Formats: sequence, structure tokens, C-alpha cells
Amino acid sequence: MISISRRTFIASSVALSAAMAAPRILRANTPEFSLKFANIMPVDHPLNTRMNEASKKISERTDGRVNIQVFPASQLGTDADMLSQLRSGALDFLAQTGLIAATLVPAAAITGVGFAFHDYSQVWKAVDGDLGRNIRGAFEQVNLVAFEKMWDNGFRQTTSLAQPIKSPEDLKGFKIRVPPAPLWTSLFKSLGAAPTSIPWGETYSALQTHVADGLENPLAGIYFAKMYEVQKYLSRTNHMWDGFWILANRDNFEMLPEDLRDIVVNEINASALTQRADVEKLNSELQTELTNKGLEFIDVDIAQFRATLQNSSFYADWKERFGEEAWSVLEATSGKLI
Repeated sequence: MISISRRTFIASSVALSAAMAAPRILRANTPEFSLKFANIMPVDHPLNTRMNEASKKISERTDGRVNIQVFPASQLGTDADMLSQLRSGALDFLAQTGLIAATLVPAAAITGVGFAFHDYSQVWKAVDGDLGRNIRGAFEQVNLVAFEKMWDNGFRQTTSLAQPIKSPEDLKGFKIRVPPAPLWTSLFKSLGAAPTSIPWGETYSALQTHVADGLENPLAGIYFAKMYEVQKYLSRTNHMWDGFWILANRDNFEMLPEDLRDIVVNEINASALTQRADVEKLNSELQTELTNKGLEFIDVDIAQFRATLQNSSFYADWKERFGEEAWSVLEATSGKLI
């Protein structure tokens, strides 16, 4: 009979435990699935702060099997570049606004219709409800997965350098930077401005060199990209709400086992809700910060801007483009626009 001492038993148990743990440690050091997430926003924007947190939680919950590396600040190219990479599978995840994604999925632009939403309660009711479901279905048609919860970018405001924008008259001939998307161009042309499409990464220098006289953007974007250094006035036009879809290349995403996909979806959607609260809180606090940076805030009569838009063909044109059914879904939340 073989006699095993207490000391030998303990040593053997420790060795066995270490051996069993070894594959786990190796797996944690070498992720089974290394994925890339990219966007145009600055590294300290809530979009990237919360996505980095989500990535960490996903790694923890999958025991290190899934690692999502975040590439902020247009590190992987312009919006158009990254959308192309996403479609080819060179990029796994992309945060992109509906209006930019509309170059591929026209239905996605509908969330950015000018003056459609008065407040966040309308926004979330629309994008978390029927309108969001319709758009996600459109993304499926081009082999992309749109996550259920949109991330917030905020209501957009108008900035200028030479003089404040107080009424639609002040926009006549005003060279305003807009993202490269038809709805943005159409909106500001209808308001009388001269929109020029410039990628976000080139906007600061465009304002600095007077290629554009001003821009439109949410407060968080203006703050984190330091646009206050090249602008003097900010008019509270609230002309559009803007948010990010988290998009995934379907083929790449479905390479993950179902249990891992569920973890990724749950963590990213949960972080979306936290990020929404971040941005809403930021927008209520940033006026003080931006004022301290030298930006002068101008309150405007939004009804004047909306009336100018209604007196143009803007709403009729876009209703025709989106179609009666999609427009009805939008107006079910926004109220009648025309």
C-alpha cells in the first residue's frame, strides 16, 4: 500500500491546481477573439470612456477570450474610410451617426431630420422603439448588425467666429462646416447657409484657416475637440439630435460563439445607457466650462428657424425620400412636421 503524507498531498494538490489553471492563464494572455472598434470622437469623449469600460467588462466576463481594442479620434481614418473597412471585415465594430451611415443605409438618416425632436424623451422613445427597429432592419440588409441601444451625441448647436447667429437671416451665405452627409447639406441650404462638407478630423484647421466660418455640433464635441479655440459664439439652435449606432460586421460578429455574442451585446447596450446619462449631464454642465474658455452663448428663437425650414421644401423632399411609411413612424413620436 502506498502511503501519502499530508505534506505530499498538499504539494500534489497545489501542482494539480496550477496545471488546471495554466490553460486559463494562457487564454487570458492570448485572447481567442481580438476585435477592433473605431470612431471619430476624441479619446476622452464619453463614447470612448464608456466603450473602454465595456471592453474591460467583456474581457472579464468572457474569461479573457474576447478583447475589443478601441481606436478613437479617427485613428483608422475618416468616417467613410472606416465604414468601408467595416464592410470588408477589416474592422469589427464602428460607432457611426445615422446621417453618415446613410451613405450606405439611407433609412438611417431619418433620426437627424431638422427640428424633429424637442427633447430626450422623444428621442429615446423613437430610437428605442419602432423607428429604431426599422433602421436596424435596414442595416441587416447590408450585412451589418446594429446594436439595439443608440449612443448619444447630443442636440446640435451652431457656432461662429465673426458675428453671432441670432436668426435665420444671419445664416445667409454663412460658410458652415457640416459632416459629409446629404441631409446636413440639405438642412442648412434650406436655412439659407452655404454648407461645406469637411471630415471631423479636418474641421479645426478648416475653421482656423477660414475655409469655413462656423460649424454645428453638440456641446460635448465642441468641448472635447477644443473648437472654442477657433470660434467665439455659440447659438443654441438645437436644430438636430445626433446619436451613434454601434455597428458590427455580421460575418466577423457571428464568428463568436453565441454565449460570447450575448455578453458583448449585453455589455455594449448597458454601457449605451450609462453613456446617454453622461452626455445629458455633460450638456447641462458644459456651458460654464465653454464660457470660461471664451465662448459666448446666444439664446435664439428656435421657432423662427423651424418656420424657415417649413417654408422651404425640406420636409416634403425628405418625406418623399424616406417614404410614407418611415415618415409616419417618425411623426408618431415627433408630431407632425409638415
